[in-house]
Amino acid sequence: MRVRTNLRESAGARLFDQWLKPIALAETGESDRVRLTLPSAFMTNWVRNHYAERLVHEFRAIVPAVRSVVIETASEAPAVVTLSAVPAAPAEPVAAAATATVLAAPVAGPVAALPDAEPPVLDPRLTFDRFVVDASNKVAFNAARLLAEPGPVRFSPLFLHSSTGQGKTHLMHAIGHAFLAAEPGARVIAMSAERFMFDFVAALRARDTFAFKARLRSADLLLIDDLQFIAGKDATQEEFFHTVNEIMSAGKRLVISADRCPQALEGIEQRIVGRMAIGLVADIKAPSIDLRRAILQRKIADLPDARVPEDVLDLLAGRITGNIRELEGALNRIVAYAQLTGETLDLDFAIATLGDVLRGSQRRVTIDEIQKLVSTHFDLTPMDLISARRARAVARPRQIAMYLAKRLTTRSLPEIGRKFGGRDHSTVIHAVRRIEELRDSDRDVDGAVRTLMRELEG
Repeated sequence: MRVRTNLRESAGARLFDQWLKPIALAETGESDRVRLTLPSAFMTNWVRNHYAERLVHEFRAIVPAVRSVVIETASEAPAVVTLSAVPAAPAEPVAAAATATVLAAPVAGPVAALPDAEPPVLDPRLTFDRFVVDASNKVAFNAARLLAEPGPVRFSPLFLHSSTGQGKTHLMHAIGHAFLAAEPGARVIAMSAERFMFDFVAALRARDTFAFKARLRSADLLLIDDLQFIAGKDATQEEFFHTVNEIMSAGKRLVISADRCPQALEGIEQRIVGRMAIGLVADIKAPSIDLRRAILQRKIADLPDARVPEDVLDLLAGRITGNIRELEGALNRIVAYAQLTGETLDLDFAIATLGDVLRGSQRRVTIDEIQKLVSTHFDLTPMDLISARRARAVARPRQIAMYLAKRLTTRSLPEIGRKFGGRDHSTVIHAVRRIEELRDSDRDVDGAVRTLMRELEG
């Protein structure tokens, strides 16, 4: 049992249970040779490629007389592959019968493994409590929570769709975590559609599709990400269709994601599209500015040493509008750059560091658009904003317009000043700082700024 215990500790429980637990120790009649068998050629090849040397070392650590280990499929003739160890120091001969207790007999059960790679694990960061919810993703979130609950399956499959970087993968991993927490003994398999195709082709080449089929169809929860990647792959789609049928017929849980709704998937067979439509289809829309801001706040909580000013977070949430991954990446970038350079992380630093990102993701907002929208919002005329009038009813909207011009355009301070009646760049700086202060203390100003930003972002 010591070899089995050591392998479980070094490989991890998931990989051990899926790959190494089925290993059985066969009698050879030789004291210096160990013979191991596995139930399929598929598994045999994987263990040979990944754990042959480790198995030799583990056996020799317990039984120094062992010189070689043979790994073979139970139904095949013995001695297919022999892996020799480095010569050991002389030791007392050990009878083959004595070594029979080193590996316990395998527990019968389905195979769940990946060729040429460790089985996928759920990302510990992607849980329900770390998913920020608003109107754009509420339906998908609630559906995911419902599917993860124990008991009878209320619907299957759950089909999640959105453009890239909107949270589909997060929800899928969260379903896996929640389901395993409720059903600790359940079998959960998470993989991309591309991985599904790769594994299927590998099984075909190894002439061992039985293990592949048994692995997936034994899952209590099967998560397949990015279905669009098997578009046009007829053989893969054939197997995918039968896998989906088996999972659904057995009343098990199935979650599929793609970058568009089932009916809009090109190159996917209609019978697969029909199966997807049987369950619940939930879309995730582009995140609102408030959701982007909330996501950044959540991300900041994971960076305890980072000090990011509110106006920088507003900049990121306002400018990077389409992709949550890009949003989080931009935050990571400015925090890392500030720590590496020792510079202060402020608005100017963020703009300088993320210049290419901000320009690439920005909707082309012009100062003229800002002036027109601000004047309409405050019941003024665009001419009021560029006039010399200093009454608060005009000056405050003018400062807000300058603040928005600095936040939402790439114009320099002097350029912004010229667009507001030829004012100096120092006037623009004062306006920006004043609005930043008021946003923290004046709810009316903060509300007006948020409303205007949403409208300008379209």
